[in-house]
Amino acid sequence: MSEAPYQVIAAELRRRIEVGELLPGDRVPSTRALVRDFGVAMATATKALQALQAERLVHASPGIGTVVGPPPRSRRTAAAVPDGLDRDEIVRIGIAIADADGLAALSMRRIASELGVSTMALYRYVGGKESLVVQMVNEAIGEFPLGELPEHWRDVVALVARVHWAAYRRHLWLASAISLSRPQLVPRLLPHTDAVLGALRGFSKEARLSTVISLFAYVRGIALVMEAEAQAEQDTGVTADEWATQQGEQLAAMIAAGNLGAFRELLADRFDYDYDLDRLFEFGLGVFLDGLEARR
Repeated sequence: MSEAPYQVIAAELRRRIEVGELLPGDRVPSTRALVRDFGVAMATATKALQALQAERLVHASPGIGTVVGPPPRSRRTAAAVPDGLDRDEIVRIGIAIADADGLAALSMRRIASELGVSTMALYRYVGGKESLVVQMVNEAIGEFPLGELPEHWRDVVALVARVHWAAYRRHLWLASAISLSRPQLVPRLLPHTDAVLGALRGFSKEARLSTVISLFAYVRGIALVMEAEAQAEQDTGVTADEWATQQGEQLAAMIAAGNLGAFRELLADRFDYDYDLDRLFEFGLGVFLDGLEARR
């Protein structure tokens, strides 16, 4: 009987550890890298790392990723009393896993393996995975307090948008964890909403709420591009600029075939566009604020 794909990946990583290609403390390939190199699903890559964690060949290191070696001695053993768990530690490890390998790699089983306890022991402290993710969002947003609000409404809206952008930049998984259609009740997000609502008292109630939703949707939408681009670059090793250059000849042929005059004007004289998401975010935010100013 042939081995399951996750077993094949685990066997290869185990071999690299045994022959010294991966030394104690070295970071092993992330789940995204395994997806790219072995052509498997994210769940399969995650299962392979979990198998090695169960053998204590690797462990997750918060802020770094999965590294070679057993968990530090200071971590709990499987025989530890579950009442010794700490909610903040569980949330912190969840954030570290999502930062290193993406939200898809997060599981209650993986966190339990890090803590050396049973999976069921976690539910008493953080509920299920959905509840844990909400607590992770709350903790991540808490790293970026609003501080004292400016006096002008436009500055308040810009402040909230930039605070969210900074949070999404630090935690690439955060944008996909937040829902706009079914917003989670995140205590540390409520003051952000309240700040924008308060700044727009000159608008109707409907317009104020629509503005809040539109603003959060804009910032989150750009952040989702950032997350997708980071994964694409990691999977392919090709940057966005390099990818655009590779598509140049094909794009030119399509523009010529379609007689697309505006495109020809744009690309005349070898126009070089700097695809920088920070600049794109600021440009879009300016357009958003100018539109609000006109309506106000």
